[in-house]
Amino acid sequence: MNAKPKILIVDDERDICEILDFNLSNEGYETVCAASAEEALKKLSADTSLILLDVMMGGMSGYKLAETLRREGKQTPIIFLTAKDTENDMLTGFSVGGDDYISKPFSIKEVIARVKAVLKRQPDTEAKNLSPLQFGDLRIDLVLKELNIGSETIQLTKTEFEILALLAQNPQRIFSREDIIDKIWTETPYITERTVDVHITRLRKKLAQHASLISNRSGYGYRFNI
Repeated sequence: MNAKPKILIVDDERDICEILDFNLSNEGYETVCAASAEEALKKLSADTSLILLDVMMGGMSGYKLAETLRREGKQTPIIFLTAKDTENDMLTGFSVGGDDYISKPFSIKEVIARVKAVLKRQPDTEAKNLSPLQFGDLRIDLVLKELNIGSETIQLTKTEFEILALLAQNPQRIFSREDIIDKIWTETPYITERTVDVHITRLRKKLAQHASLISNRSGYGYRFNI
């Protein structure tokens, strides 16, 4: 059985695909390349560990592909690769379910470091000893990394679940945006406080009738209300 993490590289620039393919393969990853979002949809499989996704491509854009995957319930981590590097571009990437964002031109060392950082955000080995958190009909399974409301499983990205788990495991404690960045994005230096707000907004929307469980103390930060 192949235990190598499988990375899907999606970029319409052949030289970039080849460079990423060569270097990530040398790092021990299994790689698959796609020249378009449409081709990526065909090559994405259940054992894909991560997607390196270009934003600006002919046909379907990277943002649109990410949005499509998240709408279908696919939570494979996504790192965007793009020459668009304004704060609003970054926030757009996160708002459609991205886990990280790398600006072009990039160094291979940076890409490898970001890939390792996202893949490292896996369940803790101690998570097996953690009981699910239950709040009425809302259940947070810290082992399976699942959110259930009644009989329905709510699809969260890895980052959304990590924020929810952080807040829910520390009820009534107020986390500043800086606290959340330090704990969730430990190896991603450019994250801004607005990025936290984007994720909280998405999380509250998915919590639906339970959105009030996460409240904002103006000037202080966010907390989970029991």
